[in-house]
Amino acid sequence: MGSDRKGQLSRMFGVYDDATGNALRGTFIINPEGTLLNSEVNFYNLGRNVDEILRKLNANVHLANNAAEACPAQWNKEGDLTLKPSAKMVGKVSEAVK
Repeated sequence: MGSDRKGQLSRMFGVYDDATGNALRGTFIINPEGTLLNSEVNFYNLGRNVDEILRKLNANVHLANNAAEACPAQWNKEGDLTLKPSAKMVGKVSEAVK
């Protein structure tokens, strides 16, 4: 989290509201190579969930080392169930994560 008093970053990420002079609450996870891995934008009065941000950050670290896997919504930490996407999983993801 950071402050952006001049609105430079919020303009760059497209969350600056010129009409109000405020920035929407944006969360962006960017890897060391500069690739945007995750973004979430909330309205001004909706807070962010730090636990969910950390879950997404940890999942992206895991996936950087295990590119053939996918982390379902219930994934929280290393060792939790991951999926291996394939045509066989189409329409059956909910069954795979039970």
